[in-house]
Amino acid sequence: MIPPRARPIIERVRPVAERFEDAGHHLYLVGGAVRDLFVDVDGVEHEDLDLTTDATPEVVKGLLAPLADALWTQGERFGTIGATIGGDDFEVTTHRAEVYDPESRKPQVAFRGTDLVTDLSRRDFTINAMALEVTGDSPTLSDPFDGLGDLMARRLRTPLDPTVSFTDDPLRMMRAARFVARFSLVPDEALVSALEAGSQRLGIVSPERVRDELCKLVVIEDPTDGLWFFNDHGLAEQVLPELPAMRVEQDPIHRHKDVLTHTVAVVRQSPPDLRVRLAALFHDVGKPRTRAIGARGVSFHHHEVVGARMTRKRMKALHFANDLTDDVTQLVYLHLRMHTYQLGWTDSAVRRFVRDAGDLLEELLALTRADCTTRNKRKAEALSRRIDELEDRIAELATAEELQRIRPDLNGNEVMEHLGIPGGPVVGEALEHLLEVRLEQGPLTSEEARAELDRWWEARGGS
Repeated sequence: MIPPRARPIIERVRPVAERFEDAGHHLYLVGGAVRDLFVDVDGVEHEDLDLTTDATPEVVKGLLAPLADALWTQGERFGTIGATIGGDDFEVTTHRAEVYDPESRKPQVAFRGTDLVTDLSRRDFTINAMALEVTGDSPTLSDPFDGLGDLMARRLRTPLDPTVSFTDDPLRMMRAARFVARFSLVPDEALVSALEAGSQRLGIVSPERVRDELCKLVVIEDPTDGLWFFNDHGLAEQVLPELPAMRVEQDPIHRHKDVLTHTVAVVRQSPPDLRVRLAALFHDVGKPRTRAIGARGVSFHHHEVVGARMTRKRMKALHFANDLTDDVTQLVYLHLRMHTYQLGWTDSAVRRFVRDAGDLLEELLALTRADCTTRNKRKAEALSRRIDELEDRIAELATAEELQRIRPDLNGNEVMEHLGIPGGPVVGEALEHLLEVRLEQGPLTSEEARAELDRWWEARGGS
């Protein structure tokens, strides 16, 4: 019943299990570490291990303290004590029944002593409501809600009535989308009905929790089914309304039924890097606002500019880190840049592309490749060749010119010394001119740069 690959994880827990067993308490491994024993052929390395016990939090602290390199109690009011032991992080939670105020984001916790089944019943889905006892003579699986059967049948259910489960924690509705994609599960009809009826409750969930769940969804190897689940059952409307807005916008350019269909395809084709996947998700959000019909049909002029502003606004609302927000916004802004070069890659064009991409060059190229979802094989091959050509040109110039560090051939002090002027806006204008020359012509010698500066200064009137 217990897969042989469970042995390493049981060995990691053994020192803790022995302490609890000697004290007359039961200890169970719970959560994803148990679930993944039955779904991943090679297993998944879980850095943090979740356990549950019949011991009270005070007793748990006493049992862990002699073993722990570090002990943390921030979650004690929720019944959780954390510890680092031998390089592993453990969180041990007393069996509990969580009852949420319908208008609150935080649980009220009641400890239930030896009631493991009640504890498991309060978990999100049956596939996560299994417990592996690590105390006693041999590991024993407790599966009161047939989570293993649901895994085998590719079925997504909640241990309790789904309305109760989603009332307890509305974020579970978003989590359902992730599990649909991660394990190719089919949601139970009652689950879908409860989710659609209660989707507005996502509004009480903190932006940080929504953000973290969205990130977990988009970096799944193939998040397609999860993204459609998220959109089609009213969840995106509550926390990411830009997605359903794209659903109703026709996309004749990519020959898809709508912009969202294209977007989901781009996300799927992108490497599972968070920055690239988020940029793929947001890259066309500006299309509904820029749609225009002219003599040549439908157009979305400057949708990358509008989309970048919309991306920044949404990511700030979801409390993404500033650096990540800047990177994703810049990728959205630049995602069409390669298509502006229709006549081949001159040295100047390559330098400007690399300068604009900066540290995001690799991610921008990956996004550009993923953005090709045309069913026209000839067009797809042509775009792929153009990107290959660009990468070759970048490699050639990078060797000769250190492209990643493009800067003017003189610095500010040299400009001031040569022109005999103090610091100020004029120095910035001179450096900007020299940078444009550098991008257009390539590296200049010191003498050539000073001669170019003299020409600029004279044309400017020497002031």
